[in-house]
Amino acid sequence: MPNTPERPRRVRVRVQRDGPLLIEGPVEVVDESGRVSVSDRFLVAVCTCRRSRMYPWCDTSHRRHAKRRGEGTA
Repeated sequence: MPNTPERPRRVRVRVQRDGPLLIEGPVEVVDESGRVSVSDRFLVAVCTCRRSRMYPWCDTSHRRHAKRRGEGTA
């Protein structure tokens, strides 16, 4: 979809505590080295914790590493 004055491109991004960014797709993600990753899905989860084996896409690895309720308390 081209970005024109008549039809500006609007993207919705949802931020979740301790989770990925949810972006209405399709999307292109460009990492710091310039590598481009493309997804044509209607909703894309972008990893923010860098634990994903499919980075930049979230594979829910953050769930395995999250502290459980009551953990770390005396």
